[in-house]
Amino acid sequence: MDIAEALQYGKRELTGSDSPEIDCRVLLCHVLDCQTSYLHAWSDKLLTERQQTQWHGLIEQRQQGQPVAYLTGQRGFWTLDLKVTSDTLIPRPDTELLVSLALEKLEPKMWVVDLGTGSGAIALSLASEQPSSRIVATDFSMAALTVAQDNMMIHQLHNVFFWQGSWLAAAADSSFDMVISNPPYIEANNIHLSQGDLRFEPLSALISGADGLDDIRLIVKGAQRCLKSGGWLMVEHGYDQAEKIRALFNRSGFNNVSSRQDFGGNDRVTMGRVGV
Repeated sequence: MDIAEALQYGKRELTGSDSPEIDCRVLLCHVLDCQTSYLHAWSDKLLTERQQTQWHGLIEQRQQGQPVAYLTGQRGFWTLDLKVTSDTLIPRPDTELLVSLALEKLEPKMWVVDLGTGSGAIALSLASEQPSSRIVATDFSMAALTVAQDNMMIHQLHNVFFWQGSWLAAAADSSFDMVISNPPYIEANNIHLSQGDLRFEPLSALISGADGLDDIRLIVKGAQRCLKSGGWLMVEHGYDQAEKIRALFNRSGFNNVSSRQDFGGNDRVTMGRVGV
């Protein structure tokens, strides 16, 4: 089997995928440890027996629904290639909006906490862009924190600190300039939990009570206490939750409350400021 035949086989087998061609290219590049351009330039190159066995195994797992990111063990986010495992959510492009908005407010030497860091996508992206800032990355899952620490070492970032715990329970009053989070925000009975990649991602990082807002309520309450005067809270949420979350911010005394849209035109991030 050469590269062209391998790609044809993969596309033919991945009948349930929304993007079989992309999936095949990513997975075959993983098997061959190459860039996409190599697949086109050397389409007649034969796979070794070991590579064919690995290729067939990956296609079979993808056919069963396993996310590509978990099969390759990595996902690109912002400017970083990140290690991901089944202990972490798969970083998604929409979350880059959160990073972009945070960078607009982030100044040198600020203390920032990323709640529920998972693979470290948000925390490490901020740390790479503003090396003099101090980023605290927290997660309740030690397994997730281990992945984030691995990513920190891979990218040689030295301004990130890790803390295992539940949201802001152990944080001191007025200790942060910015609180940022992509928390669980899916309703417990949401039908999408049984579809696509969500079937394989950790439920504890997805589900948050009957209306999806249990964790965001805790974060808003904790952030009001832990933010310095003038500090910002920024939270990612579902496309239809912005109005309710703005109301939570307003009731907790935040000012300058607003929501921003993702690349699909949906309200995705709500932010507010303390004491201004």
